[in-house]
Amino acid sequence: MIKNIDHIGIAVSSIEDALPLYTKVFQLKLEGIETVESQGVKVAFVSAGNTMLELLEALSSESPIAKFIEKKGQGIHHIALGVESIDERIAYIRSNGIKMIDETPRVGAHNANVAFLHPKATGGVLLELCERDTAKGDHK
Repeated sequence: MIKNIDHIGIAVSSIEDALPLYTKVFQLKLEGIETVESQGVKVAFVSAGNTMLELLEALSSESPIAKFIEKKGQGIHHIALGVESIDERIAYIRSNGIKMIDETPRVGAHNANVAFLHPKATGGVLLELCERDTAKGDHK
């Protein structure tokens, strides 16, 4: 079952340059910054009420975020849907003919299990399934 919009991923050239807009101008709370080596990104989570904004900065020119910014510029990269039982969600989505980028979950920021749906199967929107271990204190 989809529970909520967990976060909105925003590709930025520099977290350091982008943060003042969110923390000073919009007065949102920075929840933390971490590096996710496996995805080639540094991420900053900013609380926007009951949804997080995930600022994504590429660690190298080979990162998917660097390629996204090169092609489309900075901006919304993906929408993450909070789910329970991510393996069941992936199976259900695939059984409905939706192509997945990740056919098995991988570890993302905050040690969440994540899997991306192919945007060609979702009207051009990159959607991410995100299963958090709330017992460990992960947000949401």
